[in-house]
Amino acid sequence: MVHIKAFEAIRPPANMAPQVSSPPYDVISTDEARSLVEGNPRSFLHVIRPEINLPENTDPHDDAVYQAGKTALDRLMAENVLIRDDEPAIHLYRQVRQGRSQTGIVCCCHVDDYRNDVIRKHEKTRPDKEDDRTRHLLTLDAQPGPVFLAFHEDEAIAAQVAEDMSHRPSCHFITPDGVTHTTWRVDDADVYIQLLGKVPHIYVADGHHRTASAARAAEARAAQNPENTGEEEYNWFLSVLFPANTLTILPYNRVVHDLNGLTEEAFLEALRTVGTLTPSTTPEPTQPRTFGVHVGGHWWSLTMDDRKADSSDVIASLDVALLQDRVLSPILGIGDPRTDTRIGFVGGSRGTLELERRVSDGGVAFALYATQIEQLLDVSDAGQCMPPKSTWFEPKLRSGLFVHALDSAALHSEENHDIQEARP
Repeated sequence: MVHIKAFEAIRPPANMAPQVSSPPYDVISTDEARSLVEGNPRSFLHVIRPEINLPENTDPHDDAVYQAGKTALDRLMAENVLIRDDEPAIHLYRQVRQGRSQTGIVCCCHVDDYRNDVIRKHEKTRPDKEDDRTRHLLTLDAQPGPVFLAFHEDEAIAAQVAEDMSHRPSCHFITPDGVTHTTWRVDDADVYIQLLGKVPHIYVADGHHRTASAARAAEARAAQNPENTGEEEYNWFLSVLFPANTLTILPYNRVVHDLNGLTEEAFLEALRTVGTLTPSTTPEPTQPRTFGVHVGGHWWSLTMDDRKADSSDVIASLDVALLQDRVLSPILGIGDPRTDTRIGFVGGSRGTLELERRVSDGGVAFALYATQIEQLLDVSDAGQCMPPKSTWFEPKLRSGLFVHALDSAALHSEENHDIQEARP
């Protein structure tokens, strides 16, 4: 069963939240972060993208980068831009985008649930990214961004959320991308602890590296504490839990920078061997196993043969896997999409015009039908991993609205950067 707890949130005053909150660190580049913080010293990007405050040629993994994040967090708290709550609490966080609403429960989850597969995953993590996030957590002694988790919808939880949302919100604002963000501090944390304690599993929707690094940071801190009980703050990590049926997944589209030596005519002929190919004026697919293909300035629709798809295989039946297995690998020579530099990935929020722009000088773009949330849950329950870049969740959780302090600074006299010892 799932274990959650209330926590003393570090958060901005309501009137400062629009200036403080930022996109998560992993959806914008350093250059984009520099542009976003211009004239805004309160932006949380100073904490999660600390390289923006250092010379442009600074190694992103230099100790100075992590220390700059710590300095920024300390400054924001000293200036009361971020204030720590006096008492532990659970919060609600609602996002509304294009008429669709999703409301999550802001709390802390236990790292043992992650280790014991109570919290289920669908994605492999990269050691270098784990290393980076673990160093960041250990240096900040805080978790600056929440993990995005999902659970099967539950009527009792939904009713409790609806009741608590009927009260006055603690924060409400609209971001430049048109998403409305609203938060509430709930009166009774125990009711959520009890309700979620009956849920058998929750699922990482977005934030596998954050979760893995939280577990590694907890292990590092526990190793420094001979009296570790498992209940210390560093054994818990910041999370937002959403009912799965309210979440929106957009497609994660593909761009290949060349045609693997084929002419356009030969490439199109090869596509006809794997499905039905017709000219199209509507790039976005409207059903599974159908792909928009942009090549030579024109859009085509490719529909693969259902009879060749094994619907019982939770991985092979994914559209991202079908495209890889039938087109990207055999026709375009993309063996491992994780490492092949000829392929690029474009989140669905950027639209098909971005796909056209990416291949205006050659190559081919593929618009995919979005992976469904039920498929993500099925893959997680099967203990398998999706192909890379299978899901793009929108809207993204804003960083800086909630920070969780690990409260472990007293365990060490100086920061320990030997993160290899932190690896499970």
